[in-house]
Amino acid sequence: MKNLESIEQFEQLKNNGKHLFVFSADWCPDCRAIEPALPEIEAKFTEFTFVHVDRDQFLDLCGQLDVFGIPSFIAFENGREMGRFVSKDRKTQEEVETFISNLK
Repeated sequence: MKNLESIEQFEQLKNNGKHLFVFSADWCPDCRAIEPALPEIEAKFTEFTFVHVDRDQFLDLCGQLDVFGIPSFIAFENGREMGRFVSKDRKTQEEVETFISNLK
């Protein structure tokens, strides 16, 4: 999984191809709980490029996207938001995979 490095990179990725942005933070226990499953999830959904977004580095972006709880997942395809799994609740691998499977 690549790490988001700038707002410009976010805009470029969001507008070109299929990307799943994973919003997280080092201090977040629920983020740490789903983290071990992410490589397996990523391997199952190769049509997406997974991008880690550090919530603390990109507070303005989180505000712009209404991401007020983490871990959260937002999928884009060529500039169009396909869906979001955004809440403050802990997420299971099954819930994340179901969310991605239902993206259209």
